[in-house]
Amino acid sequence: MSMRYEVSIPANVDAISPVVDAIMARIHQEHMHAKEIEFAIETALREALPNAVLHGCKANAAKQVHCQVSCDAIGTVQITVRDPGEGFDPASLSDPLHEENFHADHGRGVYLIRQLMDEVHFADGGREVRMRKS
Repeated sequence: MSMRYEVSIPANVDAISPVVDAIMARIHQEHMHAKEIEFAIETALREALPNAVLHGCKANAAKQVHCQVSCDAIGTVQITVRDPGEGFDPASLSDPLHEENFHADHGRGVYLIRQLMDEVHFADGGREVRMRKS
């Protein structure tokens, strides 16, 4: 059994939660994952989609963020989030664990995604993030 879900949303933060909820419902329906895996997938989505909306699209609702999720027969979940923005260099991000960044109110999303997912790759100059969780 496998599942594939694709959606494009306007670059509006209000559009994120309904999409994440729908994706998680489909994943849960198709593959009964342990709660830790579902938590990791949901958290990664809730970090990657706002990054695409706020940073990639500059919250311009005329732009679209694309999300593709697939789950194979053994339960491996692949997620791709893509935006039309200028991109970024993931290596240039500040280390959120560095003392000077402890009290920052942002800058932890990519770090969290990397900690939670088994594989994380940035493509197309940072306009696309590909994640995998087994």
